[in-house]
Amino acid sequence: MNKFFNFLLIFFFVNNCSLDTKTGFWSKSEKLKSEKTIIEKEIFQEAKIYEKEFNPQLKIKLKSNFKNKSFINNLSNNNGIVKFNGDLKEVSKYKFSKISKFDYFQPDLLLTKRNSIIFFDDKGSILNFDENSKLIWQKNIYSKTEKKLKPILYFDSNEKYMVVADNIAKYYAIDINNGELSWSKNNIAPFNSQIKIFKDKFFVIDFDNILRSYSIKNGEEIWNFKTEKSFIKSQQKLSLVVNDNRVIFINTLGDVSAVDLSSGNLLWQTPTQSSSIYENSFSLKNSDLIAENKSIYFSNNKNEFFALDERNGIVKWKQAINSNLRPTFADGLLFTVTMEGYLSVLDARNGNIVRMTNIFDVIKNYKKKNVEPIGFIVTKNKIYLSLNNGKLIVVDITTGKTTDIIKIDSEKISRPYVLNDNMYIVRDNAILKLN
Repeated sequence: MNKFFNFLLIFFFVNNCSLDTKTGFWSKSEKLKSEKTIIEKEIFQEAKIYEKEFNPQLKIKLKSNFKNKSFINNLSNNNGIVKFNGDLKEVSKYKFSKISKFDYFQPDLLLTKRNSIIFFDDKGSILNFDENSKLIWQKNIYSKTEKKLKPILYFDSNEKYMVVADNIAKYYAIDINNGELSWSKNNIAPFNSQIKIFKDKFFVIDFDNILRSYSIKNGEEIWNFKTEKSFIKSQQKLSLVVNDNRVIFINTLGDVSAVDLSSGNLLWQTPTQSSSIYENSFSLKNSDLIAENKSIYFSNNKNEFFALDERNGIVKWKQAINSNLRPTFADGLLFTVTMEGYLSVLDARNGNIVRMTNIFDVIKNYKKKNVEPIGFIVTKNKIYLSLNNGKLIVVDITTGKTTDIIKIDSEKISRPYVLNDNMYIVRDNAILKLN
């Protein structure tokens, strides 16, 4: 009898993996499976889009000083509080050949340490002009065949060079002083990301979701880090930040990875989307990443706003905010605007919503459905938000209410850029200067 009883005990413990969660006798593998399921539910659980005001009577005043020239070689992507006190009167304009794909891509205006402004036209000509819209130099390195492809360019610069990567797989460096070509190379895949320069290297992501590190001096690849490819090539411009010897970037599938700046070795990787999104990644649009407060902040058009620990990639918190606009961190607060037109202010420590106000309430109802926010900047007292219908909305930070709507164009315009207290806005065939 004792032998039989002992046999049952042994059989019980050897096969305890078959027990359910109520027994308390899980195997290690089943426990890990259960923990993984819980984590996936926490991260990937869908939430209803928030479409109502919250604490609209709350007054907010920013105390910190503005960031000096935060649009120039900004490795963290956080513009913070921008210095601008203008009346938004158009001062000058520089016209160029119309960029036919302007609505589909998100090219950035490049502001340099030499106080010049750089952009490009529909044939890939790079235009460098001063603060008074006077052309300094113009350069085009493309063949007749390449010009017909109408390349979209992404830039960054330092004191000596401007590096360029495009959506037809070319990358090259130009002398920032005179526009002369230093070197030019081709990649296997086109590029679709921001570029970040750090010392003698620059970093960029291609359409195969590969982060590449290149030498500024000669364009030779130093290392690359591959992430999972998406089935359909998204046109979304990808984002990266450089901080504390790490390059942190997001791919088209929503995976955020941190790699060692020198070696390209993986430090951590955090998926933010379920496997179902992988099959439809073309529809996923993430905001730019920003790095502040030892955290990585970003949001997307799937009603998710994330805060990740910059050191290990752990999700600190997740909030139901529906926005693919670059957020701004200032005074311990996070500012963003939802796709539905709500100015959202969050506590950066825990993701709690501090205030939400409807800033589209001044737009006529029959036009609201076609209006989308494009990008914004935060100043000491106001927020300036550009829209896809060519309007610029001015919002009072204290009250969260819209105080003015200014017509810049009749079609999509870029987010605002500021240099030396002047605002610059890009449209498909011109750059406007306002102050």
